[in-house]
Amino acid sequence: MSLKNKLNRMKKHMNLEPATHSLPVAKNAGTGKDIPYLDKWLEDDTVSYHFDDDYCFIREVRYPLNHEHGIYAFSELKKIVKEWNQTPLSHPLSTKGRKSEELFFFDTETTGLGGGAGNTIFLLGYAYIEGEEVVVKQHILREPGSEIPLYQSFLESINYETLVTYNGKSFDWPQLKTRHTLIKEHVPKLPEFGHFDLYHASRRLWKNKLERVKLSAVETDILGVHRKDDIPGYLAPMIYFDFVERKNPEILFGIMKHNEMDVLSLITLYIHLSRKILQMDGYTEESMEIARWLDYLGKKQESVDAYEKILAAGNEEDRIIAGHALAFQKKKQKQYNEALEIWREVALKGQVQLRIAASIECAKLYEHQFKDIPNAIECSLAAQQEMKGEELGLPSKRKQIELEKRIHRLEQKKKSNDIANGARKSAMPISE
Repeated sequence: MSLKNKLNRMKKHMNLEPATHSLPVAKNAGTGKDIPYLDKWLEDDTVSYHFDDDYCFIREVRYPLNHEHGIYAFSELKKIVKEWNQTPLSHPLSTKGRKSEELFFFDTETTGLGGGAGNTIFLLGYAYIEGEEVVVKQHILREPGSEIPLYQSFLESINYETLVTYNGKSFDWPQLKTRHTLIKEHVPKLPEFGHFDLYHASRRLWKNKLERVKLSAVETDILGVHRKDDIPGYLAPMIYFDFVERKNPEILFGIMKHNEMDVLSLITLYIHLSRKILQMDGYTEESMEIARWLDYLGKKQESVDAYEKILAAGNEEDRIIAGHALAFQKKKQKQYNEALEIWREVALKGQVQLRIAASIECAKLYEHQFKDIPNAIECSLAAQQEMKGEELGLPSKRKQIELEKRIHRLEQKKKSNDIANGARKSAMPISE
């Protein structure tokens, strides 16, 4: 079966209904008299953009701010940006000092998944707030080699300092820079930019929950977005090359709709991630990962606050894990009694690795802060007993050796103390 016939069979599975939004007007649109299937482009809210004796296509659709995409309405974005501007928390996803209208939620479609000059970007899509609407704008390459109008139209309208992507730091932006290099003498300079990459945040929060942290999985399992008649992204290159050959855009509209849903989902995802990071929903299943993330970023007080919220409202397992992490902070702050109390509970109730770690930490406190060698030995022996029931990998075997050295040293220290105490007693005068 020919490629054309295969693609024709796919049409019945695609949502190709034309949008009902008002038609945008592209700069330098020209007459478009010689553009194949111009009527079909116009029916899908798409106009031509002419530059340097060539042209690309620009599609624009609009949604009201109260439109719900998954579990949130787009209007929540304004509230989230307001929250970021009011919080003292510094974070990689913070939009402090920005307005919601400055964010551009960006995604591309390409002719392949690899990198390099041979991989062509044929669609640049982004969404942003304008007034009381969300605007989705897409720049479409009419054929490889016509990138000059594509990048000219794109570069003159987007704010690079506030791009929001999903793995864009590793894929979309490097691809854009590669393609731009080929035509940089003909279009505006590609500036440096700030970047909010939601993939890394999603992976940090849900890598243990989702089999793969793809945007489609996050949409379905986290955001409540369920696409209807969506074309899989891996078909995009085949569909695009068929369009280049036949010029009929009808089947390409499905890819454009797929990209539209991608950039809209980035808005919903940014709202959701921000709510979790700002802990606007109280204790949730992501609270532990948020606390760990804040700790990793060096936000010590914020991480302590997050752990304490888990201690107050979390389930038993999370409370134990949070307590173990919080005890380290207490120790650094020289709150030794509080740290010891927490670790003693972890040593009783935690999973085996936590019990081992907590027992060792108790031993350290008893030895160095409380000068209580017998209790230090007792805690060390408890940790050693826990290790005996475990299948030890190389790192744990090292810990076992270190623990054995600790026990030996503590026992020697106890003997020395006992001898010293005995000598002091024998030297004391006998009362008459």
